[in-house]
This record gives sequence, C-alpha cells and structure tokens, in this order.
Amino acid sequence: MDLQLTNTEVATDEIRSLVESQGYGEVRVQTKESGGYLIRLQALNEEQHQALLSVFGEKYGEVQENRFDFVGPMIGSQLAKKAIWAIIAVLLLIVLYVAWAFRKVSEPIASWKYGVLTMITALHDVIIPLGVFSVLGHFYGYQIDSAFVAAILTILGYSINDTIVVFDRTRENLLKRSSSEDFSEILDRSVHQTLSRSINTSLTTLLALVAVYFFGGETTKQFSLALIIGIVTGTYSSIFIATPLLLVWERKSR
Repeated sequence: MDLQLTNTEVATDEIRSLVESQGYGEVRVQTKESGGYLIRLQALNEEQHQALLSVFGEKYGEVQENRFDFVGPMIGSQLAKKAIWAIIAVLLLIVLYVAWAFRKVSEPIASWKYGVLTMITALHDVIIPLGVFSVLGHFYGYQIDSAFVAAILTILGYSINDTIVVFDRTRENLLKRSSSEDFSEILDRSVHQTLSRSINTSLTTLLALVAVYFFGGETTKQFSLALIIGIVTGTYSSIFIATPLLLVWERKSR
C-alpha cells in the first residue's frame, strides 16, 4: 500500500503497530522521499483492504492511496521458479569456468572435480540460510521475497570466491610440489596460507552487515540477516567442507 497521510510526521513504528494490531501479522513500513508511506503486509482481499483504509481514516483523518499492489500465488510461483533457475544457471556456469581455469592441473585429481566441489559447497551455503528462514518464517512470519533471492545470489558469490581462493592456492602448490610431497600435505599448506585472508575478509564484511541489521531499519533486517548467516557458513565451508572433500575424492579415486 502506498499511502499519503494529512499528518506527514507520523512515525513508521506507529503505523506498523496500528496495522499489526488489526491482526495482519508482520508489517514493514518505510517512508518515501516524496512523502507518504510504503506498507508491505500479507495478502488482503478487497474487504480487508477497505477496512484497513477505514482504520487509517479514523486514526489520521484524510488518507490518499496512491497505489495498491497485490502479489498473488501465481506471481509468487513464477518468482520461485525464476530464482531456482537463476541459481542453477549460476552454479553450472561456475563448474564450467572452474574446470577450464584448472585445466593445467589434472593430477592427482581431474580439473572438473574442483568445479563440482565448488558447486556442492555453494549449495551447502545456500541451504543453511534457507533452513533458518524456513524456521523463522514458521514462527515469526519471515518471508522469502526478491530481496532474499538477491541475498542468496550474493552469498553464492562470497562462498564461491572463498572456495576458489583455497583451490587456486592448491593449484599453485601442485604446480611446484616436490615428488615426495603427499596431496594431503599440499591441501593442508594451502588452507594455512589462505586462512587469515578468508577470516579477515569475512569479518570486515560481517561488521558492516551487523551494523546494517541493528541500525538499518526494518526494511533491511531480513536481507542483512540472510547475508550474515550465508557469509558465516561460506567461510567455514571453504575450510572444513570443500578442502576435505577434495582429499576424500582423491583417495576414493586412487
């Protein structure tokens, strides 16, 4: 709902409390630069829509509704399909790119396996925020919307970047290894060489995201929370999932 009130100094928290008191669940309110308020809430039928406008009229006097948009289940289904296809396309392209980038290192493990393990690690980093938001959605009404999809794609970028840094150092160490050096020793050295970089990059990003979560307002809370969860999982998965899986796969192949 895009509303213009006669009293332009009403706090967003007051509007949120008013709408939630009518039994509409979680509500997000933000002010517009041109004045007025954008109110996002659960789906309303026309009767509920008019009843809510009446509540605003009784509380604040004259109310002008500039726009009322309704996102039905059909649009929601289309959003879900597009999000899934976007993530699948990103992962497949990454597998192909990593396989090509690691083409000069085919021993002791094929280059395409680096790409597959990067994808598995990225999927892990996506599943964790999805699981957390499923629980939060059940108990607190959190929604998976286009902002959440954007957060998931951002998490994919961070996760893949972190994994590739470790794998790329492994590739460099493999090219200059001695004949007596075991693959597990090379992986161990590669993790140690990239560990501080991974932790420092994630920490600096998390400091900004935590600030956005606590001080950025209601409209950015869910987006920043998804990123916080994803970046934490992305940091440990590169070290504790991707690299060990590489060693397990090499030993199984052998």
